[in-house]
Amino acid sequence: MSTTLDAIIFLAGWTYVSLAPYTKVEESFNLHATHDVLMYGVRSETLQNYDHFVFPGAVPRTFIGSVLLAWLSQIFLRVFGLFSHFRDKMDVQIIVRLALTSANAFGLCMLRRAVSRRFGGPTSVLFVILTCTQFHLPFWMGRTLPNMFALFPANVALYLLIDRAPNSTRPSKANVHRAIALLTFATVVFRAELLLLLGPLVLQTLVRKYTTISGVLRVGLLAGGLSVAATVLIDSYFWQRWPLWPELYGIYFNVVEGKSAEWGVSPRHAYFTSHLPKLLLSTLPLSVLGAILEKRIRALLIPYLAFVFLISGLGHKEWRFIIYVVPAFNIAAARAASWLFSRPKNTLFGRLSFLAVASFIAANCFATLLLARASFANYPGGAALFAFNQVFASEQNVHVHISNLAAQTGASLFLHSNAPPFLPGLDVGHPTNWVYDKTENMSIQALTSSREITHLIAEIPSLSPSVTQYWTPVAVIDGFSGWRLHTDVVQAFKATKVIDGLKAVGNVLEMVRSEKLVILQRKA
Repeated sequence: MSTTLDAIIFLAGWTYVSLAPYTKVEESFNLHATHDVLMYGVRSETLQNYDHFVFPGAVPRTFIGSVLLAWLSQIFLRVFGLFSHFRDKMDVQIIVRLALTSANAFGLCMLRRAVSRRFGGPTSVLFVILTCTQFHLPFWMGRTLPNMFALFPANVALYLLIDRAPNSTRPSKANVHRAIALLTFATVVFRAELLLLLGPLVLQTLVRKYTTISGVLRVGLLAGGLSVAATVLIDSYFWQRWPLWPELYGIYFNVVEGKSAEWGVSPRHAYFTSHLPKLLLSTLPLSVLGAILEKRIRALLIPYLAFVFLISGLGHKEWRFIIYVVPAFNIAAARAASWLFSRPKNTLFGRLSFLAVASFIAANCFATLLLARASFANYPGGAALFAFNQVFASEQNVHVHISNLAAQTGASLFLHSNAPPFLPGLDVGHPTNWVYDKTENMSIQALTSSREITHLIAEIPSLSPSVTQYWTPVAVIDGFSGWRLHTDVVQAFKATKVIDGLKAVGNVLEMVRSEKLVILQRKA
């Protein structure tokens, strides 16, 4: 049973990677850094080829996660290479993402086993069900956001704190120190906002006398010092800037200078009223019930609630900044669901409790289905470039310009299938001299005047009717635009047979797709 539950967690992550293999612009730094480490290596003479010198982003990011992911991906590539040959760099992107989602799935499996030991087998089973029927955590844990690199040490830290017997009143001091060290590392290297989780957690351990002030200082200084040394040495090397501590730079840019507000400002309550409900779905009311029912759950949630409260003080808010709280809330919800399931079924309350939990899980599944369908159709740039590589696979000397929308919605370096660099040992049976051009802010007139450009992946709204004078449309790529609610279901029942009415119910919510990109070929 235990192995089956672990397999379900891995399978959920792998399924999302397979069904949505492309990436968005916010994932690009770590994805392209991993690409460059794999393709070029890490010797100083190859750094000039790295993508971050061309597209550095608003603030520098650490290379530590990308180097570790590239190392882990090489293991996956060797294993997969035993069964098949890779002919396309896109295959490598999928394997890189499978490696990352496997690491985070492993962290969730460790946490599940701790839940089983601390709260019992039924709670462990429901933890898996609730986690895998949510959307954001399983979908995003294989995506190369900095937050997903920080998620693994955050989950392992939580595992260390709850991995104890049901009647235990405190975790071991060694586990407390390990958890503090891991969160310190994740804060210093990956995501500075985790300091707002580390602070309440340390305060709780001191108040409850899990450890001492001297112990916290010793562990914090040692872990913090080593982490700072690692990120400064490694990132200064890869960025060729000395000294560089990316997360400290990010704090200064986003918090001190307030530049994060340029990406939007949300009201203070947004995490509690918008982002948490979106992340947790129907798990949210169950987690509230879990906190009401049990003191152990309240103690578990206090640092995470404090974290959400503290980070709410920052103006710019995104759901990914609080993704680390989801497993803790899921434990609380699983405990509540287990309690509801255990009510005697020969009573009305017992039957209603069972129905309530089943309804919550069904609601999770329905919401996740809608979110997943929308997300699968939300990467037109990746779909366009993949289709382009397939359509013109037999041609040589291709120079394709990739528009901004295409670059932001999936046209990653791993989709530069017919241009160097190539992974050593990659079975290349296709052209290798193409040029993939992402030059920004070029009008259609300027692109037409550049005679070396043979093809375009262009945004449809930017095109004028005169484009067809110089370019031939080859394919149109559509993408998600929204949902349309059909309100004529009642009329369908009245005007047609019952069977037709039931079919209309299935179509009450329709996904709307619209044309996003077009592949153009220059006329002779």
